[in-house]
Amino acid sequence: MKKLTFIWLLILIAVCGFLGYTIGKYQRVLAVLEEKSVKAGQNKVVAALDVITANYVDTVDVDRLAEGAVGKMLTELDPHSSYIPASDVETANEDLESSFSGIGIQFNNQGDTILVISIISGGPAEKAGLLPFDRIISIDDSVVAGKGIPQNKLIRMLRGPKDSKVTLGIKRGDAADLTPFELTRGDIPQYSIDVSYKVTDDIGYIKIAKFARETYSEFLTALAKLKQNGAKGYIIDLRSNPGGYLETASYIINEFLPEGQLIVYTQGKAHPRHNIYANGKGTCLNVPLVVLIDELSGSASEIFSGAVQDNDRGLVIGRRSYGKGLVQTKFDLADRSELMLTIARYYTPSGRCIQKKYELGKSDEYGMDLYNRQLHGEFHNADSIKMIDSLEFKTIGGRTVYGGGGIMPDIFIPLDTTGYTSYYANLINTNVLYRFALKYSDANNARLKAFADYKQLYEYLQTQPLAEELADFAVDKGIKRRPNLMEESRALIENQLHSYIVRNFFDNDGFYPIAMKDDAALKKGIEVIKNKTWKPEINTEDDI
Repeated sequence: MKKLTFIWLLILIAVCGFLGYTIGKYQRVLAVLEEKSVKAGQNKVVAALDVITANYVDTVDVDRLAEGAVGKMLTELDPHSSYIPASDVETANEDLESSFSGIGIQFNNQGDTILVISIISGGPAEKAGLLPFDRIISIDDSVVAGKGIPQNKLIRMLRGPKDSKVTLGIKRGDAADLTPFELTRGDIPQYSIDVSYKVTDDIGYIKIAKFARETYSEFLTALAKLKQNGAKGYIIDLRSNPGGYLETASYIINEFLPEGQLIVYTQGKAHPRHNIYANGKGTCLNVPLVVLIDELSGSASEIFSGAVQDNDRGLVIGRRSYGKGLVQTKFDLADRSELMLTIARYYTPSGRCIQKKYELGKSDEYGMDLYNRQLHGEFHNADSIKMIDSLEFKTIGGRTVYGGGGIMPDIFIPLDTTGYTSYYANLINTNVLYRFALKYSDANNARLKAFADYKQLYEYLQTQPLAEELADFAVDKGIKRRPNLMEESRALIENQLHSYIVRNFFDNDGFYPIAMKDDAALKKGIEVIKNKTWKPEINTEDDI
């Protein structure tokens, strides 16, 4: 019996050994097959780089090849996914941050010399004693005047790490010698609300340039100021606002919506539906509201205007918006480069996605959309816009709205081309009009900065023959006189000259009231609030 048990034990050990060997071999085969599969599929880029590195006839920069490969992959996706090399990350992210490190000036490279236009309050330049219309001749040991240095390079030379020092050689007025100024770079605030002011005794106007990190805080400050000054209704201008942070736009629209109303929702393959609702704690729940948009209003601007429209909270006025309904997020790579990858679509409260059509890998065609809209007459005639019946949705009040390509405004305002002539276009396209305004401001600095407020300066400028002086200046720049065309464009030219010159002394607080005084969309916004027709299909008894 013991002998029989021993024999069976030997057989069992042999079988186990055979099975172990067989299974192990099978697993090794699977591993090899899996490795080959990976190299043939998702890791083909790495495999190709390895082959090139090992076998190519010359030495190659593998990092550069990898950069190109990753960048090319992203171009094969939607038009808003992109690759950001490590060297460009700081610049790419800076626009939506609340500050950057620099010296605190706005400048123009006028006549190949850095001309200081304005000084940012509280910044290093103000503390050091720089003044508007100073000229920067040198930066540290490098002469920059007359060297043809591009403006973006000058910006890099003036900016730098916080607390680092820079010495500027300044020419002031008619002084023969340069005055050295040593500045310590610091945090320079970036503002995303261009201006807020009352356009009537009881209507406030707020121009939001982008939805950045600190925009909500800026908005609350602007709102409080307007309320304190008697505003009872608001016009929010999102024209030419390309978007920004979805959360920021949601915080701001929350100020206007009652509790429980949907603001926006997002959804993607790897990201389940996420709803954002108003919490009812806003400070402007019942006030008249108008939103201005145009063909350059995109992304977060469309979230804002879509929430207003779908909830029948106010009127959207202007032209059809850009049509960007894709949500991107950043993914950091090991070398500090970034993937800006589309992870979801966003939907307005009625359920519409306003993303316009695109084909994967065809960003160039996508980029021609606005040009094609213009060719088809969309900027001038609402009837040229063809909405798709299958993408019809309803607002909470039952109004029909459409998805599939931007927010269509409730009230269409055509592009105003009054005064546009070939002569005016020449002045704008060559930047001659702006350059003259800057030259005039510089030459008359002492007189113009003596005015107490922008209204006094504006009254003075209206008595000056600026259009004629501009025509003389333009001749020197190669633009022939066209008296008849100039007369046709006179009102437009003078308005721009006045607003540009005033901005050089009173910033946007002076610029916008002048530049916007004949703006058709703004006038319509004021009209509907005053006529109490600002809320679609709802009669309001609000006094304003």
